[in-house]
Amino acid sequence: MEAIAKLNNYPTGPRKMRLLADVIRNMDVEKALAILEFHPQHNAVPLAKLLKSAINNWEQKNEGASAADSGLVVKTVFVDGGRVLKRMRPAPQGRGYKIRKRSNHVTIIVDKKN
Repeated sequence: MEAIAKLNNYPTGPRKMRLLADVIRNMDVEKALAILEFHPQHNAVPLAKLLKSAINNWEQKNEGASAADSGLVVKTVFVDGGRVLKRMRPAPQGRGYKIRKRSNHVTIIVDKKN
């Protein structure tokens, strides 16, 4: 039985978050947490927290089962674009440059190894 955890509107560009999502996809849960704990990218902290949430959701669904004993694996991770805050920056000669502050939505699904 799989469990899902979602993180909505995290204020980082989706491309940066996808780099980390590709690292932990189809990986054992303990190994993924260890990698995220020591990863230098700043997106690793919320992604590790989201993975812990997915593990706890799985343990809630499967009462009495431990995630460490059952061989949980990160089944899927996908990152979608979230809302975009649009700002203007002053530019020379009275013009304005557009700044797009992007955010993303992350979904993690964990399940037992087949």
